[in-house]
Amino acid sequence: MSSQLVAQPAWTIKDYLAVRDGSLIINGVDALALVRAHGSPLYVFSAPRISANIARLKHAATAVKHPVRYFYASKANSNMAVLKVVRDAGIDIEVNSGGELFKALRAGFLPEQIIFNGTSKTDDELDEAVRAGIFSINVDSLYEIELVAAAARRQQKRANITLRLVPEIGTRSHIGLQTALLTSKFGITSTEVPEAFRRALALSDLLHVGGIHIHVGSQTPDLEPFAAAFKTMWEHSVALQRETGHTFEHINLGGGIPVNYLRDSSMADQLPEDERDMLGASLEPAAVLGAALAAARSSARETEAEHLLEHITILLEPGRSIIADAGLVLTTVRNIKRRPETGDVWLLTDAGFNLMLSMVSYKWYYHLISAARADAPHDTPYKVAGPLCDSGDVYFDIEGGGKLPDYRLLPKDVQPNEVLALLNTGAYSLSQSFPYNGRPLPAAVLVRADGQFDLARKRDTYEDLLTNEIF
Repeated sequence: MSSQLVAQPAWTIKDYLAVRDGSLIINGVDALALVRAHGSPLYVFSAPRISANIARLKHAATAVKHPVRYFYASKANSNMAVLKVVRDAGIDIEVNSGGELFKALRAGFLPEQIIFNGTSKTDDELDEAVRAGIFSINVDSLYEIELVAAAARRQQKRANITLRLVPEIGTRSHIGLQTALLTSKFGITSTEVPEAFRRALALSDLLHVGGIHIHVGSQTPDLEPFAAAFKTMWEHSVALQRETGHTFEHINLGGGIPVNYLRDSSMADQLPEDERDMLGASLEPAAVLGAALAAARSSARETEAEHLLEHITILLEPGRSIIADAGLVLTTVRNIKRRPETGDVWLLTDAGFNLMLSMVSYKWYYHLISAARADAPHDTPYKVAGPLCDSGDVYFDIEGGGKLPDYRLLPKDVQPNEVLALLNTGAYSLSQSFPYNGRPLPAAVLVRADGQFDLARKRDTYEDLLTNEIF
């Protein structure tokens, strides 16, 4: 059989996703071979694509000619094999729990490479972070200043902190992903900022205030929110420096750099316009950094504070932009139904929303293709659903007319046992998975640059369902 590469569909990505002899190829590995080796459903992650996404971010830092550090948002995917690829690519890490801190340290990140975010940190988590001596604990409230100070007393060790602010900036992202509004649960409001710094600086024997932090939200499709947020933080830092004499070392712009989920736009016209704009966003990291710096430089010139900006390091916490398009879910059609009354053909797969929670919680769109007939015309509409005993376990909106297409386009005559692929599922899929309906969680594999692949997570067994249960 010929291994000649054919004309590539719109969803392909050079040196990563391709079609060969009709099959989906992932860094040179046949997706069907992965399913034969490790079963279905199956999470697949690409080490070369993760590294390429990080290289793109690092290039952006070089382009703006200003000190920049990246901290991978591990909540997006904290699989240990993924963390090691991120570490080897040369960036740092952001965690949101004691468990993620534990995994980051076990994966080989040094304490000075770690930022700890979160709204509800426990005393034990704060003790662990202070004891480890991490780069920064991002403080989320006035009250938490005292909690971190108490942990520093217990550990007899000074804690590094950053204050997380709320700049009251909206974006055109999903409302559940907007974190810079007063309606969000995150951060310290503008009226609280002076008091927060006074409290923190008064505890200088226990706390070192390194900077300020903001996150406008995930999958932000426009440059303006990033620029406005950075300008707001910059102005706070100048005002506080002049009031207190304290010079900040960094401004943390958070994450939010979007991923283009509509590389293949064949179903884009079935999405509402605002969803198309968000899901199809394609901002370059260099443009985000450039817009933020331009806003701050303009303000610095007006306030004669350019010398302060020169010494500020920009921190970013990218997650989705590193891992989203580096992962996919392979699933198999297990059943087929034809509804004579409606004319619909239903495909029932073995991958439900317990493996891709965002599909039901945010009505997130993941492009679906046939892994077995990847180069065939995808022009036949199907109703596609997962295996869960739950009416919401469908690949569309059950109420109709919502944020997902009512049908998915696949090759004609899809039959049971055909393998399908949900693309761009690397972020928030594996990390949010759960064994609903007593379904053991799938295996995960990591594909390497040399066309080899390693098991990154063992498939759960029925015995694993009983772990920690007492009977």
